[in-house]
Amino acid sequence: MWKKGVTLAVASMLMASGGTSTFAASGRDYISIVGSSTVYPFATTVAEQFGKTTRYKTPKIESTGSGGGMKLFCAGSGINTPDMTNSSRRIKFSEYEKCQQNGVANVTEVKIGYDGIVLANSKATAQVNLTKKDIFLALAKDVPDPKGGEKLVANPYTTWKEVNASLPGTKIEVLGPPPTSGTRDAFVELAMEGGCKKIDWIKAMKKTDKKQFKAVCHTVREDGAYIEAGENDNLIVQKLEANPKAFGIFGFSFLDQNADKIHGSMVGGEAPTFENIAAGKYPVSRSLYFYVKNAHVGVVPGMSEFLEEFSSEKAWGEEGYLSDKGLIPMPTEERNQFAADAKNLKPLVMTK
Repeated sequence: MWKKGVTLAVASMLMASGGTSTFAASGRDYISIVGSSTVYPFATTVAEQFGKTTRYKTPKIESTGSGGGMKLFCAGSGINTPDMTNSSRRIKFSEYEKCQQNGVANVTEVKIGYDGIVLANSKATAQVNLTKKDIFLALAKDVPDPKGGEKLVANPYTTWKEVNASLPGTKIEVLGPPPTSGTRDAFVELAMEGGCKKIDWIKAMKKTDKKQFKAVCHTVREDGAYIEAGENDNLIVQKLEANPKAFGIFGFSFLDQNADKIHGSMVGGEAPTFENIAAGKYPVSRSLYFYVKNAHVGVVPGMSEFLEEFSSEKAWGEEGYLSDKGLIPMPTEERNQFAADAKNLKPLVMTK
């Protein structure tokens, strides 16, 4: 484990002795990345390109989920900890604090682009048009009493038609990510909370009892209608093929890559397409990120070069190879800003 304060000395020693071989002798001569299953295919594509076109080894990437990645990333510095973590949501203040407490003092945040969260089903069944309110009523643990009044009851809905008469009479069965997933975090915040706010008396609760409001809007039902399917989005796609009546939750890129097998539900009348997400029309979209442990740059071979590749126009630009994989590019000004942050290792500063 590296001691805080000796990073520069270690880096100098490595450069003086040829860098890579010395670091290899100490245990690692490749970049180690963990984190989001949504960002995983983009990071893997960049890693493969990097391995083919430079003298450095292809980075090793683990799909641990955004929360799991942050936990590993913020555990400390050194060869036994990851150099970078991918995330399908912004780092939480509590995670930032944990990094600081564990000596991971300087971290750079790089937004890589945008993604939509889709509720998709097999092409063997019809595409549906949902509202955020439909999603909340179908998947929340507690919902307003169907009999009326400002009262919450355990979710009684078993079919989509019970939620909204215009929807099919099929059983509510949704395969989705676990709580450690950034996709799950973003889904409950953007879709479920968005639907929650359509109910005036629950929306008013946000001002009077923020904690209760969040508990109502963010808590997913646990009676079998929502099935935690792990961090493997490819497995969800396979299960949707096997069960055409079920729905699955994942990032747009997986819908894009499996467009021959599944289609995404419309939300608020807008389809989850590349164009709609880029234009901000599709209502369930989010930013994607990676985070860099600055103390490892200059010590772990190839990190500066990898950051340069990831933040290049040929990778994340409008005509870049990542857009072919389903990444929605940022506007030019944002790309330039985050490319500069990556190059200059701009330290992230968060306040509560």
